[in-house]
Amino acid sequence: MNNQVKMLTLADGQQMPQEGFGLYKVHGQETMNQTISDAYKAGCRLFDTAQLYKNEAEVGVALHRLGVPRDHFFVTTKIAEVNQGYQRTIDSFKESLRKLQLDAVNLLLIHWPTEKHFFTTWRALEDLKQAGLTRSIGVSNYQMIHLQYLATQAHEMPVVNQIERHPLLNQAPLVKFDRDHQIVTQAWSPLGRGKILDNPVLTQIAKVHGKSPAQVILRWHLQGGVAFIPKSVHTARIQQNLDIYDFSLTTDEMAKINQLNSFHRFGKEPALVYEYNQKW
Repeated sequence: MNNQVKMLTLADGQQMPQEGFGLYKVHGQETMNQTISDAYKAGCRLFDTAQLYKNEAEVGVALHRLGVPRDHFFVTTKIAEVNQGYQRTIDSFKESLRKLQLDAVNLLLIHWPTEKHFFTTWRALEDLKQAGLTRSIGVSNYQMIHLQYLATQAHEMPVVNQIERHPLLNQAPLVKFDRDHQIVTQAWSPLGRGKILDNPVLTQIAKVHGKSPAQVILRWHLQGGVAFIPKSVHTARIQQNLDIYDFSLTTDEMAKINQLNSFHRFGKEPALVYEYNQKW
């Protein structure tokens, strides 16, 4: 099994694994310890958590238990909506670092765009990066309008935009916009919360390659140049999600998967920025 995860170079020069491990809804210290250990052994080096997930302390313990050098893993966390605003962002993030048992994270994201603290939260992230408490800064669930609005005041732009993306919501225009602006798109819910694995197009392609539909979807993300963070607490599935580097999808197969797009969201719709609409 070749599970050599590819690395992407972010606009600020930091390298980020293209495939990571999502920790949404992973709870309980024993479960966290086992899950992170399994993922690390399978070849995963990026671990994605958030204040909203309420498991940063458990993640910190599990990463510490790995007993590996700090530069052997990549950690992302996100500022929750309730903690946005300049000083609250800084204070809450320092608490996140304490829970994670880290001096700095690799990537800090704003979890959702909010109207009231849109610019002040981003300014806090810029200052936290300047202070060396995070290597890179980015956003999550931003649409083109949010990124365009942010550019009117930001001193530096996000290097990552983490969005819901899967075959039923391929977000092609946003992925292109991100790429054109040196922003890496990272897919959350890359497997459509498991609700699309019985799609006949995916099952047929999987049969051709002797792979599972989940592996075909992850390979689709990979070949599309999008980063992705699948999650599972099952050892076999964790290993399977990292066993996608020994086959390739054809151009025709990639096109067939792209054609599954139906604009279907499993998560909430990102709100538009009120001030932007008023101004423009």
